[in-house]
Formats: sequence, structure tokens, C-alpha cells
Amino acid sequence: MTADLEVAYVGLEVADLAAFESFFTNVIGLVPGDTTADGAVTWRNDDRAHRFILTEGPANDAVFVGFEAASAEAFGRAVARARKAGATVVEGTTSDLAARRVDGLVRMETPWGVPVEIVYGLAVAPSPYDSPLVPGGFLTKGQGFGHVVFVTDDLDSADRFAREVIGLVQSDWLETDLGGLPLTVRFYHCNARHHSLAIGAAPIPLPQKLHHVMVETVSQDNVGSAFDRAWNAGLPIANALGKHDNDKMFSFYMVTPAGFQLEFGYGARTIDEPWRDDRRYDRISEWGHQPIASPLHQS
Repeated sequence: MTADLEVAYVGLEVADLAAFESFFTNVIGLVPGDTTADGAVTWRNDDRAHRFILTEGPANDAVFVGFEAASAEAFGRAVARARKAGATVVEGTTSDLAARRVDGLVRMETPWGVPVEIVYGLAVAPSPYDSPLVPGGFLTKGQGFGHVVFVTDDLDSADRFAREVIGLVQSDWLETDLGGLPLTVRFYHCNARHHSLAIGAAPIPLPQKLHHVMVETVSQDNVGSAFDRAWNAGLPIANALGKHDNDKMFSFYMVTPAGFQLEFGYGARTIDEPWRDDRRYDRISEWGHQPIASPLHQS
């Protein structure tokens, strides 16, 4: 484990910015950040300048994801590793640095189709994170803002990129049957968070590269309250409250206004070194995480 990278932000292109403003504010409990130098609107779940960077457009998908190095030296090591692994590394421009509010940035294309940016020096917001909807806030220090999960039709290439180019370490993997179709997901860590990135081989074609993004709060009650807010807002609940088998996260999944999902969780296990639990799991959850049949979401 490198322990000097974490997920810094995710860039989303969405068709309905107003719907996300209500979703992030009134359901998730995020707070708005400053508009970026290139006009994107942003949202925060801690004291960093931004964690979600949104632009308007038809994709309704992730369009980039940033991994922050812990220092300029760690950034240099990450860039050198990517180049040694044969990746095409593009240096960020002055405009890129201003838009992302970072001190350094490189960008690389990925086998799953969403560019990865390696950055350092992500700015601190001018005011602390504070939302009455999420007492105590979210778990981000030393672990990044959460995790992202992508789908691909070439899991072998994606696995090599995650390990050799980004420098992530596999935590474990899932092989199971999903409605009669095989499902394989690989989970990767780069700090104490069980997985900052997961990549799945989709058993059927999916309309989006991003399956879900996760935020982890500091209490079980916050998860329950968020579930109530999602329910009362009439949001589709893709998977109700449950506990995952591999990372032990207590969570639920809601469908965002763009169609990909957001997992709201608490209590995931953390990585310790040396990590000796890289093994196969054959079920997604210990219990729960059932889809809710409703007019909004059919199981």
C-alpha cells in the first residue's frame, strides 16, 4: 500500500444541475463550494475546496476522477510510476490547475473510459464543512472523500492499470451470480479505506461507466436519517439498508438524478498492514441491500 494517495474529487457531467442542487443539499447533506475557474459548480463533504465538480451536459456520467498525492514528493513518485508503466501522461495546463484548485496535475486515459487525474495540493475551503443534516460530517481525513466504482468490458486491462499505473493494491474481489449472470468486481486500496476504487465486469451493457460513488459518514444514525430523506423525497432506492460482506459497510444505495447511484454508508473496516485478506467473496452483502419494489424502482 502506498498510503500517499486518496480520492480527491469526481467530475460529473449531468443534464439537470438544479436536480443535483436539491439532491446534494436536501438529501445527502453536502454544502456548495465555489464555482470553479472554468464555470463548474462544486459540492463539499469536508473542509476541502470541492469533492464533486459538476458541469451541464448530456453524459449523465463521470467525466474524470482525481487522486490526490499526499505531497509534492508523492506526486512525483506517482507520475514516475505511471510513466514507467507505459501510460501516456499529459501535464495539466495553468487553466487546469486553476479549475481544479491544485498545485500540480497530470491526466491519463483509462481502460474503463473515465480519465484519471493525479494531483497534489488541493485547496482548503474558506469555511469548515457544516450541515445540520449530517451531525459530525463525513469520514475523509487520510482516506479521501469516499470511493468510486466503474464498470468495464475489459477487466484485465483495467486491473493492470489500477495496479501498475495508479499504484493501487487489491483488497479483495467478488465473484458471484447476479440474476443468472456472472459478476466479478475487484476492490483496490491506497490508504486505510478498504477501497477507494472498484472495477466491475458488467454482465450486461450499462448506460454509464460510473456505477456508484460512496460517501461514508460518522454514525449509523446519519445513515438512517439519510435513508428517510431519500425515501421522503421519492428517490428510487436501488438497494435498501444492508451490510456488505467484504468491507462490512452499513449502507444503502439511492439513484441520483443522473441515473448512476450514490451509496451512503457508515462503519467500513479499514486496511491494516501487512494486508492478508486479499481473497474471493461470493456474496455482495451479509444481509440486506435488497432492491425496493415501488412505482419508482422495480426489483
